[in-house]
Amino acid sequence: MKKQSLFIFKIILSILILNCAYTNAQVKDTIQINAIPHLMKWSNHPLKFSSQKGMLRITAGGKTDMFRDPNVTYNTDNAPKLLFTPDEDFVLSASIQHAFTNKWDGGAIVLIEDSLNWIKYCFEKDYTGAKRVVSVVTKNISDDCNSAEIFQNKVFYKIAKAGNVITLYYSLNNKNWLLVRHLQFNNQKPIKVGFLAQSPTGTKCEVLFSNIQYSAKRIKDPYLGN
Repeated sequence: MKKQSLFIFKIILSILILNCAYTNAQVKDTIQINAIPHLMKWSNHPLKFSSQKGMLRITAGGKTDMFRDPNVTYNTDNAPKLLFTPDEDFVLSASIQHAFTNKWDGGAIVLIEDSLNWIKYCFEKDYTGAKRVVSVVTKNISDDCNSAEIFQNKVFYKIAKAGNVITLYYSLNNKNWLLVRHLQFNNQKPIKVGFLAQSPTGTKCEVLFSNIQYSAKRIKDPYLGN
């Protein structure tokens, strides 16, 4: 009887150790990918995460979002974000792709100073069901701007920082870029940039980020993005 109990105890202990190892393997606190020359760190862990061949796959859980409503009735910041500290001037681009299952499901490139000052450049399912280019500039309160409708599940985004000026672009082919927003962002503290997934009304949203490119440079022409 004692041998049987000891055997069962060993099995349970092995399962617990394997589960713990699996969890740590799934979502580490810090990540390094080839396209980004800086260590990346999680702000809010995802349900799942994978990184291979230059692609990131982030799965956000249900009721996850990053928004500060102008009506001050909805303020939340629980969406999983994988962030790094960029160079003073930089250009970051990536394709964003997901299934657009639920309203507000989205994937985004984000630029963050702190909880009250940030930019979320999101490819999301809007309130009409459209796949939409959306930019949210938050300086205490979010300025939510809906732009182009996209008729496919994948789009290319680019964010460029030149001094205190941020420029946002999108492209359908990763070649021809259209300027969406051009603004000042006068941060007083170091910023973080990276990738976000969200599912404000659903149970989860899996976002694939690929074609990731990063350069420590200042763009010369904001209309061309180079």
